[in-house]
Amino acid sequence: MSTTDAVTFWDGVHAARPAADRPSPNVRLTETVTGLRPGDALDLGCGSGGDALWLARRGWRVTAADISAVAVGRLTALARSHGLHDRVTAVRLDLRASFPPGTFDLVTAHYLHTPYDLERSAVLSSAARALRPGGRLLVVDHGSTAPWSWDQDPTIRHPSAREVAAEMDLDPSVWTVERADASRRVATGPDGRTAEVTDHVLLVRRTA
Repeated sequence: MSTTDAVTFWDGVHAARPAADRPSPNVRLTETVTGLRPGDALDLGCGSGGDALWLARRGWRVTAADISAVAVGRLTALARSHGLHDRVTAVRLDLRASFPPGTFDLVTAHYLHTPYDLERSAVLSSAARALRPGGRLLVVDHGSTAPWSWDQDPTIRHPSAREVAAEMDLDPSVWTVERADASRRVATGPDGRTAEVTDHVLLVRRTA
């Protein structure tokens, strides 16, 4: 499928969601990053921008990438309205074709799932290589299907965090898996509904 198809799909997803003045950060981000020394962060698939804004408020310089022009436009406006435009750079980017340049102290990828072709393992391997020594890659995937998810396929299988790490084929002399597990929580969807969901959480640190 073409880039145009993917952009149209994700623009539609974000346009259908009400714009929030203060979007919430992901729980797995806040529990992982709190206490880390701020530096340069890359947010892959930034969506509504809750993670990028939360990081920026805590001193991080954030590059936030998304394929949706709607998401990028909203985040750019939010960063400006919250006085964080000097710490948040939102860019429209198709990860099937390119990867953000530079190196980072933190790379996050929350729910980087799509109905379009995407070599996720290649993208996540690029993310690991973009880490500076001591930097961390946080990958959070769906371990269950929420009632409000765009993908309600009952046959879908959610790879474990260990399987995701194995697909990345990380050299243990360079990267260390610090966390690979499944965690449950109560989540709130865009329409205010709540449900218990499972997150598959992978945390990788570059050691060399």
